[in-house]
Amino acid sequence: MPRKIAARRSAIHGNGVFAVQPIAKGERVIEYKGQRRTHEEVDAGESGDIDTGHTFLFTLNDEYVIDANFKGNDARWINHSCMPNCEAVLEEDEGKDRRLDKVFIEAIRDIAPGEELSYNYGITLAEKHTRELKKIWECRCGSPGCTGTMLQPKSDKKKKKQEKKKEKLAGEAKRAKLA
Repeated sequence: MPRKIAARRSAIHGNGVFAVQPIAKGERVIEYKGQRRTHEEVDAGESGDIDTGHTFLFTLNDEYVIDANFKGNDARWINHSCMPNCEAVLEEDEGKDRRLDKVFIEAIRDIAPGEELSYNYGITLAEKHTRELKKIWECRCGSPGCTGTMLQPKSDKKKKKQEKKKEKLAGEAKRAKLA
């Protein structure tokens, strides 16, 4: 089967992953691969931290993190967007070994060749979202509904306001397309 995606330089940030063939809504695009490490191992290591805003870590479950710095694949290059065309989907293994859980990136709408794949990273931090942290975790997606940060809102009020803004912009874009 021909490959549907390719990694290359991105206007959003560094590298990105792009469709080279049409991808249908609901299609499983790629598994997020990497070494399974405990949260404690990751916290003690140098694979990514709160101060850099750059990480290939994906929280798998309460026990493990996928560290794509080791044995990672092209999924690690998929950039964040506030108006994504993909989502991360967790597939839990039926056994008791949580290391066997997997994460897949799936299309949430049709994606045309040449379009960059993106999903919302859903980064949550216990720390207060200071100006410095928002700068470190700056979003560069360029979408009309961009929040300016990859950090998820702490309060429901802010989250609802951002969701309303995204819905309004998506509706305007759809109406403009139909006109």
